[in-house]
Amino acid sequence: MRIVLTWLANALALVALPYILTGVHVASFGTALVAALILGLVNTLIRPILVILTLPATLLTLGLFIFVINGLLFWFVGSFVKGFTVDGFWTGVFGAIVYSVISWALSSLVRPLERRRP
Repeated sequence: MRIVLTWLANALALVALPYILTGVHVASFGTALVAALILGLVNTLIRPILVILTLPATLLTLGLFIFVINGLLFWFVGSFVKGFTVDGFWTGVFGAIVYSVISWALSSLVRPLERRRP
């Protein structure tokens, strides 16, 4: 149940994102559900491989290259999910940052609900 609630929280974060950044467009809540699922899969499967492969650049930039990886993956998902578009690289970087902050805040609301249950 917690996975579904976290997925819904991430979809809500994607729906809220166009109100904060003008370069991110989400057509509907259904599109946000699909995009949140694809983002979760990409971050689970592809991101760790990219982080390992770019470890020298990440160390050289004191970890700031992780923002580039997150932005590229966010932009990448926006390029092939119909109804979810990211206008450019920098929009992807800032979109990934804002998306992670919003989804973290919403996911932190889900965790106390799980603890209250006997």
